[in-house]
Amino acid sequence: MNALSVLRGLAANNAWSNLRLHRACAKLGVADYEAERTSFFPSIPKTLNHILIVDWYYLDALEAGGKGRSLFSNEVPFPALAPLAAAQREADMRLVAFTDGLKDEAALDAEVRMERRDRVQIDRVGNVLLHLNVHQIHHRGQVHAMLSGTAEPPPQLDEFFMTEELPLREHELRELGLPIR
Repeated sequence: MNALSVLRGLAANNAWSNLRLHRACAKLGVADYEAERTSFFPSIPKTLNHILIVDWYYLDALEAGGKGRSLFSNEVPFPALAPLAAAQREADMRLVAFTDGLKDEAALDAEVRMERRDRVQIDRVGNVLLHLNVHQIHHRGQVHAMLSGTAEPPPQLDEFFMTEELPLREHELRELGLPIR
């Protein structure tokens, strides 16, 4: 297994995990979904919107889109879950397409320029992709914990990579148009 296959697997896992998390959140009533909770971003919608905005930011940098920090102008672009989930799925598929489009491992060393408040940060594609995945996992875990405080049980998110557990995710991978692995 090489670095590209790992990053492609992480991109697919990201899409699958977001699908499962959003489906669990969709079972909540509006009051439970919007309730203030203990977390860095003190509600489920604020945390999910943060995940999406940061995805947009790093995808824009990876794709050299030029939007930079303007993507942070609205902290909650999607107060309702359905449009947020649709926008997240679009971002997830962009990430899958980006990683699938990397020709070889040398592409992971390409320069990425990220607009920060006071400078342009320059890093490597591989580092940005790893950071993006860790960021996603970190904040999805917060939503997972917030769901534990509701009547809706949080979804299983850690059965993605094991071969024996493929039947538990195969229908969702097909739904997302992802490779069955």
